[in-house]
Amino acid sequence: MDKKDIMYGVLALVIILVIALVIKPMATGHPVNIGLPSPETPQPTTAVLPNSSNNSTTGGVAVMVSSSPNFTTRPTAPPTPTPTWNTQVKTVEFVDPSTYGISTNQTFMNGTRIDSIPQNTSMTTFATFSGKNSGTTQIMKVPFPYWELWYTVDPIAEQKVTTISMTPTQGSNYAPSFISGSYSSVRPAFTLQVMDADDPNRIVRVITPPGGIDLNLWLGVTPTTPSSSRLKPRPSYNEISKTTVTDPRPWKERFFEGQRNYFFIINAQNLNSYKIDIRVPTKYIGQY
Repeated sequence: MDKKDIMYGVLALVIILVIALVIKPMATGHPVNIGLPSPETPQPTTAVLPNSSNNSTTGGVAVMVSSSPNFTTRPTAPPTPTPTWNTQVKTVEFVDPSTYGISTNQTFMNGTRIDSIPQNTSMTTFATFSGKNSGTTQIMKVPFPYWELWYTVDPIAEQKVTTISMTPTQGSNYAPSFISGSYSSVRPAFTLQVMDADDPNRIVRVITPPGGIDLNLWLGVTPTTPSSSRLKPRPSYNEISKTTVTDPRPWKERFFEGQRNYFFIINAQNLNSYKIDIRVPTKYIGQY
């Protein structure tokens, strides 16, 4: 094959490509395919406007068409809400009942209150222990969700020990007599610690009588004072002027936890006795 044949073959190939890529698309109405991406055709943007006599309308709605590719719709800010209350306290007034079709002679039906049955608020003793000395109790389970601890103490009457001595001095170097002595008092005390047996490091509560232990105050009595400095026995309660009795015993402690194991540590001093009751609501009996 000579050079002339090659040139004829290349020319024929070019003619075929021109017909396929240019002449045929033009004849059929399609764009010329030259192998490059075609630019995107901007889509028209339609905005709905209020009806106006100056715009062409379709069904009472004016339509504006824009083919500009740079046209963008800006978001509008939401309207500011109007407060429904001005923070001023409103005054509610009475009106004529007939406004709502209510007769003033209307009577109400007698009904039964749903709470007419009285609630059982009584307490039942669940456990008790007593003594007069310090000690620690055994572990005891309280299976109820609520319980109360009632306790009372009977203190020994306050004892005072007084010693008075007189040493006179006579002679040329005379010195007046003087009084030397000692005074001591013993007071009763009581402390109760409620311990969590499931967690011995947890002290549930430490209980002491509010206001301390003062038997004279509870019985409303005022002890008499001896008229001289000489030692006299303590006056009996028959010799004491009685006033209003304000005995706070027994004290009560409420526990809004339960269904746990507990033990108790008692520290007692100069008491005739103490008594501790654990009480639960009677309505719990048979439920737990």
